[in-house]
Amino acid sequence: MKTLATALAGILGVCALSAGPAMANPYDPFGTASGDVYSSDPYSDPAYGQTGASPYGYQGTVGQGAQAAAQAQVAPIPREIVAFDGPYKPGTIVVSTAERRLYFVMPGGEAIRYGVGVGRPGFTWSGVKTVTAKREWPSWTPPAAMIARRPDLPRYMAGGVENPLGARAMYIGSTEYRIHGSNEPDTIGQAVSSGCIRMTNDDVTDLYERVKVGAKVVVLN
Repeated sequence: MKTLATALAGILGVCALSAGPAMANPYDPFGTASGDVYSSDPYSDPAYGQTGASPYGYQGTVGQGAQAAAQAQVAPIPREIVAFDGPYKPGTIVVSTAERRLYFVMPGGEAIRYGVGVGRPGFTWSGVKTVTAKREWPSWTPPAAMIARRPDLPRYMAGGVENPLGARAMYIGSTEYRIHGSNEPDTIGQAVSSGCIRMTNDDVTDLYERVKVGAKVVVLN
């Protein structure tokens, strides 16, 4: 029997910028909670994971990373500590849309590398923002534009295991984009959203504990 989240996932694939104001949400003081609801990915990369050399010159330092990447279609993308020579201070989040990887920069020329889902073609973006808020088990309020297209959608979805935003969310600037968890971990490494950066619940929880409000977020195409 399909859950509400599964039914929504089969219909939508969006983390959209709203053309109108979202409904008031006591858990979202910025009024930006639009959600990132998933569908099967018509733009998925058959390789699922990394498909080329990193622009950051990293080398994995955790064993079996290469083997795991080769099995990425059926196995989780491993979280790894890697060498990192990018020009970013420790505590910075760097998202490589092309690689479908997120780097949390650490001291000593290293970073933690996570597999992520990114925006599908036409919905990618780049820029420098900051983390403006953090939420555990965030709720979801569809924006007005989405409700106009789909009046049958719930006006509000409480946080929980069936919520498409997953276990944690980090809000990016004044946008409706987020770095957040997912109730569909098999989509990690694919390009399916409308701009949000999605992670497994385990990985987003790990990152959430490391990231501070005010941290710089650099998104590269």
